[in-house]
Amino acid sequence: MGLQVIQDSKGNNTGVFIPYSEWNQLKKHHKDLAALENDQPNKEDTLRNIKKGLEEVRLFKKGKLKTTAAKDFLNEL
Repeated sequence: MGLQVIQDSKGNNTGVFIPYSEWNQLKKHHKDLAALENDQPNKEDTLRNIKKGLEEVRLFKKGKLKTTAAKDFLNEL
């Protein structure tokens, strides 16, 4: 298989890339993989995630939750 390993800026493996033709072959042998291809969050999941994020912001503002500085977060990417 002609996969490529994807690494972050620190050299840590974070994912793999495989050619689309090989992906199609994998889907033929593993039918459950096809469901991953179109796995999009629905409206309810999206709204639930937004509400969770807003609750985390509220807790942070009250001093009940620690967060990572945006600069540090971006450096981790």
